[in-house]
Amino acid sequence: MKKVQSSSVLVTGGAGFIGSNLVEALLSQDNRVVCLDNFATGKRENIAPFMGNPKFELIEGDIRDIDACNRACSGVEYVLHQAALGSVPRSINDPITSTEVNIDGFVKMLIASRDAGVKRFVYAASSSTYGDHAALPKKEDIIGKPLSPYAITKYVNELYAKVFADLYGIETIGLRYFNVFGKRQDPDGAYAAVIPRFIKSLLKGQSPIINGDGTQSRDFTYIDNVVQINQLALLADKPAGVNTVYNVAFGENTSLNDLYAYLTEYLTPYSPHVAKIKPIYGPPRKGDVMHSLASIDKAVQLLGYSPQFSIKDGLKVAIDWYVKNLGTNKPAV
Repeated sequence: MKKVQSSSVLVTGGAGFIGSNLVEALLSQDNRVVCLDNFATGKRENIAPFMGNPKFELIEGDIRDIDACNRACSGVEYVLHQAALGSVPRSINDPITSTEVNIDGFVKMLIASRDAGVKRFVYAASSSTYGDHAALPKKEDIIGKPLSPYAITKYVNELYAKVFADLYGIETIGLRYFNVFGKRQDPDGAYAAVIPRFIKSLLKGQSPIINGDGTQSRDFTYIDNVVQINQLALLADKPAGVNTVYNVAFGENTSLNDLYAYLTEYLTPYSPHVAKIKPIYGPPRKGDVMHSLASIDKAVQLLGYSPQFSIKDGLKVAIDWYVKNLGTNKPAV
């Protein structure tokens, strides 16, 4: 696999889940890495291991601040733009802030990247862009109507990226993430993703809540697959590979009921009581689609993407990390 080496890379949102994994990989490959983060959702502990590395620089700032964007882009060759306010429910509860961060901040990062002469701008897009388009698998050139403010913001990002490419010549690539999971993903808070939230509940001996009847399915994507494709996107050949979007997934969908079964199976060796815990079923979440499954053919053909971790492979690695880092492997009884 192609890897970015001996380069200078800005990772916005570098203290977040995906961002910190990108920072870790890039530093291990002899790159200079700049992290821009305002710690609204990112965590200082995610980047604590890098703070003593002379090739790592933290700029504490907000992507809504053009001066912070300009400082972060100065002297870097590539940008991996991960900073955003994620979560469909968060955007429904507070569409103003989601719009300000995800659209205004995105445009300011594009402007700063353009003015700094950045070679390529790779950004986190989202599978939520497919909206109400029901056909499976999802293919990049066919989308529906967005179902949430968050989905709208991520689609607008794609429109802005294309316009900036056409008007200013900046090279952009959007990566439509499908339900990414793995180490450092936050299990706490109202907007925690399903996998870390379930893992923490089970380790504590509590019944997780499944929104809906559990038959809804997602293309769960392990973080190492995401790290791989971000690097491939930075190094993609022109012209076919750039100024476009790609699905980032494994290419298999898993129901929430099956996900729960995998988690209990893989967690039971750590905590035998997990096998006895049953989930609680609650109402469906507003703005959620019923099924999601990606076609990864485009990324395979144009980027050389080859995801190495299935959901089962990824869960085994992630569970081991959570057991070690949540501070307990014994559920409450």
